[in-house]
Amino acid sequence: MAAEKRIERDVHGVPLWLLRAYLEELGGQADGETRVVGSGWEARLSKLDDYRIGSLRVGRVRLELWGEADALARLMPPLELKLLRGGG
Repeated sequence: MAAEKRIERDVHGVPLWLLRAYLEELGGQADGETRVVGSGWEARLSKLDDYRIGSLRVGRVRLELWGEADALARLMPPLELKLLRGGG
């Protein structure tokens, strides 16, 4: 039996629809608007209240991932690259 793992993180500056698309590009199948299932992993997406600093507002999405540790280890590096955001 493969070891199970759970990852939870808040993603800033990436809308829910785009995060879902990234997970689909990495092999997942959308099951509704907020659930994506891949080989050995599953993700749930939840829109959070915007992060605010003065008049600046940044959207946030909670990403909950769980599944086989090996599957998540393969998924996370390319997902992290897609989530990189430069300032400017």
